[in-house]
Amino acid sequence: MSAATNYLENEVLDHILGEGARDFTSPATLYIGLFTAVADGEAGSVTEVSGNAYARTAVNFNVASGGSSTNDGAVTFPTASGGNWGTITHAGVYDASSSGNLLFYGALTVNKTVTDGDTFQIADQQLTISLA
Repeated sequence: MSAATNYLENEVLDHILGEGARDFTSPATLYIGLFTAVADGEAGSVTEVSGNAYARTAVNFNVASGGSSTNDGAVTFPTASGGNWGTITHAGVYDASSSGNLLFYGALTVNKTVTDGDTFQIADQQLTISLA
């Protein structure tokens, strides 16, 4: 996942270059969201899964090296309950457990259909964020 949203690109540039409010603070906790469609990821226009016990899940990242970082530990979402989540095509990193700002997004290597009773998981070090 190497696509940063316009929001994050502008915040980082303003922070580093000393322009604007320079008020970007690293979020205390980051969350992974799952998407069934992405209309315009740069603008944060995505179709996030909702309902049926879905919730964004907190994620930690390893120290960056060579311009990228991977998730530190598996990211396990709640079990779909009461219905299907649909076909997950993309994932994104948010700065809040609901609402908030989409920071990074990217397509899954393989789409995954999540049906009632399934649990979606991203294995340790299988989610890569890259600025390289």
